[in-house]
Amino acid sequence: MRKYELVCVIQPDLDEAAFNGVLDRVKGWVTESGGSVDKVDVWGKRKMAYQIRKHREGNYVLFNLSLTPATTAALEQNIRYTETVMRHMLTLVA
Repeated sequence: MRKYELVCVIQPDLDEAAFNGVLDRVKGWVTESGGSVDKVDVWGKRKMAYQIRKHREGNYVLFNLSLTPATTAALEQNIRYTETVMRHMLTLVA
């Protein structure tokens, strides 16, 4: 298992229930693939450098994950097809 950081920018116009649903969905994908979510840090709504999908702001969330390298592609594919996640970045922590 390796340590990863996943930063997601989620649409700012979601209500609290929908926002928590997106977080639970990402956590579920990680646990289904045999990994674990070590920490979730919600940074809140922040202004972005440029407009994405007609939004100037986004809800930023940092996930600290433990995953096997083989399962990262499936996780990124699931996140890519989630419409409420505008951008994401998965990086290996050294």
